[in-house]
Amino acid sequence: MPRRFAHILTLLFGLAAMGLPSAQAAVYGAESFTLANGMQVVVIPNHRAPVVSHMVWYKIGAADEAPGKSGIAHFLEHLMFKGTPRYPGTAITDTVARNGGNQNASTSQDYTNYYQNIAVDRLPLVMDIEADRMRNLTLDVKEVETEREVIIEERRMRTDNVPGALLGERVEAALWGTNHYGVPIIGWEAEMHALTREDAFDVYKAYYAPHNAILVVAGDITMAQLKPLAEKYYGAIPKVGEYKPRSRSTFLQPRAESRIVMRHERVRQPQWSRQIIAPSYSIGDRKDVHALEVFSEIIGGGSTAKLYRQLVIEQKVAAGFGAGYGADGVSYGSFYVGMTPSPGVTPEQAEAAFDAAMAALLKDGISDADVDQAKRRMIARLAYARESPTSAARAIGSALVVDQTLDDVEKWPDDVAKVTAEEVRSAARKLFTQYSSVTGILLPPASPDAPGGQVP
Repeated sequence: MPRRFAHILTLLFGLAAMGLPSAQAAVYGAESFTLANGMQVVVIPNHRAPVVSHMVWYKIGAADEAPGKSGIAHFLEHLMFKGTPRYPGTAITDTVARNGGNQNASTSQDYTNYYQNIAVDRLPLVMDIEADRMRNLTLDVKEVETEREVIIEERRMRTDNVPGALLGERVEAALWGTNHYGVPIIGWEAEMHALTREDAFDVYKAYYAPHNAILVVAGDITMAQLKPLAEKYYGAIPKVGEYKPRSRSTFLQPRAESRIVMRHERVRQPQWSRQIIAPSYSIGDRKDVHALEVFSEIIGGGSTAKLYRQLVIEQKVAAGFGAGYGADGVSYGSFYVGMTPSPGVTPEQAEAAFDAAMAALLKDGISDADVDQAKRRMIARLAYARESPTSAARAIGSALVVDQTLDDVEKWPDDVAKVTAEEVRSAARKLFTQYSSVTGILLPPASPDAPGGQVP
């Protein structure tokens, strides 16, 4: 799958006559202000249940790591649960669980996120915890060593023992070259073994500060209720710097089409995929970004999508087909297509069928009706997320942490509603002719009895 998924925005209100969203009605109804120390605070009211989703987003991810320190952002994410003088040891985890909440964290190329879902009357508690560990983390040397073994084992389980993940690493490295998006979030194992307590504290001191963080609270709360709490817990943290927009390499090697074939003893069914560098909300024309979001839905948005019908249902060359587009990021985005060839169909045959179907589609196969239907499917499938505080907080936070604005989020429905069939065709043609791609093929082990050692 692609390293990042498309920025997913949802709405519940304001459908136009054709069934498409209107920007006149608020998507989330989010409000925002900034504390004196530079921390942005966002509230998304949702009063359906007395619960909140509390998220803190830091503008630090794997692509911000120093050379040779791959995996340190994710390692620090783990270490953030090891306690402070006020919440030592397992107190953070135990306290949240004892109060009926759940929590977790995640790291991407562009951010690190921590969240708790909990009853609204326990919100001050989790704000106190999160604000405390923003600046008062303590790390025991032995705990660091133990946790380093944990993340190395996580890599073995999720990457080294998963053929598709191993191939994905090779594809990412080949696709991105010198761009840090080619470095795995979990890290390269040789470098992970060398990560130290000092490395973790270097990242912590450099990035874990109010001016580099965003607080998003969604659920049964208003701005009038949240603001004094944010000022009490987060506003008390001293200001230590000014946020400087992050820079990512915008340099791309000349366009190339690379191919990586990997065999693995755990593979039984061949897999085929192609990943393409693409414009993003940060780099490129926003019209192309919105058009590619619609294009992704047209070709791979479920069993009614155009290429799914052609390749899986009609031609039967594939047992499954999907597409995805990741447009959120400080640097470029990526577009992904993948399929499982049907039994008896080689990856090369499936690839030829895909290429032919795509060429016909880009020539004259995308109609106004296709575009309108794709928009309707996008809205129908995602409308429920507006009612989930967690989904709403995640959608807002993942946009703001890569320097989009609330206005970008709120006007997304209107921008997508304006996309035309010609814009979709134009953006898709540019995608396949202007940007580099890597095709990945995953195969079972070669048969020694087959000619040339190939799979029969």
